[in-house]
Amino acid sequence: MLGVLLRALVSPVCRVLPWRALAVAAALGLLLAGSTRLSHRPPSPETGLAVLRIVALLGALGLAFLLDDPARHTTTGVPVRRPVRAGLRLALVAPLAAGWWTAALFLIPATSRPPAAHLSLEALALAACALALPATAIRFTTEAEPGRSAAFWLGIATLATGLVPDKWGLFVAQGTQQWGPAHVRWAVLLGVAAVVWAICLPEPLRRRSIRLSPSGV
Repeated sequence: MLGVLLRALVSPVCRVLPWRALAVAAALGLLLAGSTRLSHRPPSPETGLAVLRIVALLGALGLAFLLDDPARHTTTGVPVRRPVRAGLRLALVAPLAAGWWTAALFLIPATSRPPAAHLSLEALALAACALALPATAIRFTTEAEPGRSAAFWLGIATLATGLVPDKWGLFVAQGTQQWGPAHVRWAVLLGVAAVVWAICLPEPLRRRSIRLSPSGV
């Protein structure tokens, strides 16, 4: 029964996905990664690391729009709950995002490419944060399209994180003593963002309106 229902939902969900935002972010990311091959000499490993981090951020900014639903207030009564609809959106986009990230990795010359596993962890954590922010907005507000504000705050938070000293920061240089501990922090961030996403997916609890009688009761 659930399988039949999900198959019936695929087409309408595909139509409402924010393909434009996703496509723009993906195109910019691939163009940036591909630009590292334009020179006769491959860029330095530091440049390769910086480029991939920017690419990961671009992908996350695109994913921030994943839950945008202009018809949010007319779909609250549908038989399929919000977690199922949101999960279906993610399931449709996730394989494309994985292929896009793999392509971005291989566009960086091998001599300039940082460890793929570590950078993939960073990209996955950023993506999880990009999903958790709009999910939180939807849970606690009436916002139907929180993608723009989520992308804005994700960008601000990323810039602010880049200013944190390496001892506590996330964006540390490759080969330094803090490289390993920083990626432990990335893993923790990924876990926290995933939990927030899961908690905030259900429909918001409706607040009961209290009406007073003329006598004040």
